[in-house]
Amino acid sequence: MRLRSRVAIWCGKLACTMSRRLGKGSGSSLPGRVARKIDPEILSVMSGMVREKIIAVTGTNGKTTTTSLMAHVLTQSGKRVVWNRMGANLMDGAITSFVQAAGKSGRLDADYACIEVDEMASVRVFPLLKPDCVLVTNIFRDQLDRTCEVDITCGQIQKAMQTVPEAKLITNCDDICSYTLAAGCRNPKLTFGIGERIADDMPVGTGESVFCPSCGCRLEYDFVHYGQLGVYHCPDCGLARPEPDMTVTDVVFEDGAYSFTLDGRRIESGAQAPYNVYNTLSVYTALYAVGGPREGFEQAIGAFDYGNNRECAYQIGGAHVQLYLTKNPVGFQQKIFLIRRDPAPKDIIIQINDTVLDGEDVSWLWDVDFSYLHEAGVASIVTVGTRGADMEVRLKYEDIASRLGRGIREAVEELTKRGSRNLYIITNYSGLYPTIKMLDDMQAAGKEGISQ
Repeated sequence: MRLRSRVAIWCGKLACTMSRRLGKGSGSSLPGRVARKIDPEILSVMSGMVREKIIAVTGTNGKTTTTSLMAHVLTQSGKRVVWNRMGANLMDGAITSFVQAAGKSGRLDADYACIEVDEMASVRVFPLLKPDCVLVTNIFRDQLDRTCEVDITCGQIQKAMQTVPEAKLITNCDDICSYTLAAGCRNPKLTFGIGERIADDMPVGTGESVFCPSCGCRLEYDFVHYGQLGVYHCPDCGLARPEPDMTVTDVVFEDGAYSFTLDGRRIESGAQAPYNVYNTLSVYTALYAVGGPREGFEQAIGAFDYGNNRECAYQIGGAHVQLYLTKNPVGFQQKIFLIRRDPAPKDIIIQINDTVLDGEDVSWLWDVDFSYLHEAGVASIVTVGTRGADMEVRLKYEDIASRLGRGIREAVEELTKRGSRNLYIITNYSGLYPTIKMLDDMQAAGKEGISQ
């Protein structure tokens, strides 16, 4: 390794240490930014040290969980894995994952790299990362002021795939947007999909595409899982969802978790949400595509925590608190589905911000069908955040009572002390980690009080 690259890695590591000591953040992107300033080719240099395969995960929803799940399965099989644990998925976040994994000498000891990549950043990241496989989870509208419509997102990923023509492209063939994306790429391809209903009572929400990409006729669906994901066909030109290369069958939801059969294996997962069945299936497909280890897959999945900082559960003052991340219409719709599945009375806090991380355009809230909350046994709803008032207005249009709170801490303290003692918190991205820290502290304080 050239001296410039070593210095870049050492300085990146130092930046990470200083950032944490000074309380300036977790160091999920700064080390990569520092390393890239010193050596603009550092990502290419470090990705070249990976002994076996590099898998990039992109798409709208599920990137962080899917990447984490893939890293977990590989680690359980004895492989050494680099992955962006904090979900920082722009260029600097990808570089940081390698910098943090490197040893003191600057060398990388890794069999695999599983790197989450933002869809819009893929054009810049892929040529340097040089993935052997690119997994696209799905395509939905997200951060409208940055990504605009789904056609632009698909176009960006297609451009990125042109820079890595040998990389295998894996897409969800239940998603007409991903189907269209893959059709525009010359890469070798594999698909995954689910040909049976995952849940009978799931709110579908708003789909991203209702017309055939070939002839423009309105698509017809045998059934829809959620969004535009389902079994579709065009009644005019005959285009239809292809048979997936990898699928699950005999899907059962029992005792709060999903089980299913995958490639002859019965998977008893801890997944409570339908989308995590897709995430698990996509990981297996990617490992199959690169010839990765799949022995012991069942055991690895059974031991995986799907919460992954996106779905954390807490006990605070004797109250159960469930935290959910949501950042777009289809994601919010799924969280409403999970809340409605809980038959017990509940309170809800919804935190909506409009930072650059979240997307400054919050008009997507009007594409969420909140009417399902009428059937969810909700005792009270408090809206907070920089756009808490917008959220309150949105609920008012569904004739759902809510009130605007002054802040999330005050709302949590109030609702964990009185009310249903069953609290759900939904937040978009900029509120996630501050809320996690707050809840961690509140839970720890409660435990200390009990021990005393």
